[in-house]
Amino acid sequence: MKAVQITSYGAADVLRINEVPRPAPGAGEVLVSVEASSVNGHDVIVRAGGLKMVSGRRFPIGVGLDFAGVVAATGADVEDYRAGDRVWGTVHPRERHTTGGTAEYVVVPADRIAPAPVGISPVEAASVVVAGTTALIALRDSAHLAAGERVLVRGAAGGVGTAAVQLAHAMGAHVTALARDRHTQLLTGLGADEVLDYGSTTSDRIGPFDVILDTVGTELNCYRSRLAKGGRMVTVGLSAPALAAIAASSVYGPRRIRTFSANPDTAVLRDLAGHVASGALRPVVNGVYPLSDTAAAQQAFERGGAAGKQVIQVTA
Repeated sequence: MKAVQITSYGAADVLRINEVPRPAPGAGEVLVSVEASSVNGHDVIVRAGGLKMVSGRRFPIGVGLDFAGVVAATGADVEDYRAGDRVWGTVHPRERHTTGGTAEYVVVPADRIAPAPVGISPVEAASVVVAGTTALIALRDSAHLAAGERVLVRGAAGGVGTAAVQLAHAMGAHVTALARDRHTQLLTGLGADEVLDYGSTTSDRIGPFDVILDTVGTELNCYRSRLAKGGRMVTVGLSAPALAAIAASSVYGPRRIRTFSANPDTAVLRDLAGHVASGALRPVVNGVYPLSDTAAAQQAFERGGAAGKQVIQVTA
């Protein structure tokens, strides 16, 4: 089978489409025939060598944290799925030394998948797996967003941002989206009450907010200062400066900058599917690429400025 793999750290041209053995599911595992996967920031950071302390120097490394597809086979002790079931799910970053989700097949534990939402395509499903679960966990479980609170979504036009705007709106919050001005119409349509142009809006002129969800990872302390009393800030835009800011913010107690490990299980995936089914969350796809153009999809992600997700269509 074909799988996209990182052969060394560097630019997108280090990606290779390699022929690798098709994996077999072990006990408690499911083999999924992948129809689509998406580009996430973690993939790009790992490929560029930004997480060497975690990913190490053992190559190749599989690409892709998420997938949508069809169950091809199940291992022993798997009772909830059978061949032919449509599912979506995630691959744990530490399980990608063979393949990730950007491959023709992937083996994952059964507790990392759930039935895919009906009414949307595999491409649309793949676009919201990681982005949607990240936004859901950040707002619901880490920030404990409540109805009536004021929330700022920074980087609102990206994959996590567009999901966060919709989910925060569904939770009854007043949503301020910070993004490029050209995305105003899109974000308003997704539920933003206010859209601010990040190019002309400085942090000292906005707020206060009860919750700030940051997807950018820069100027964290400047935005943290815009929290209201009892406010919470969560960042998913991890970088070396961001990690330093997170550590230093511990002196602020409850108003520290929070982060988390988005490691969704079946329950979270089912919750997210419910939001899709209800219409509270709709996919925002920026571009669709064949498996052979995964490098181009990552390059498009790195250029930034586009709304929504880049998706890899593994099977037509």
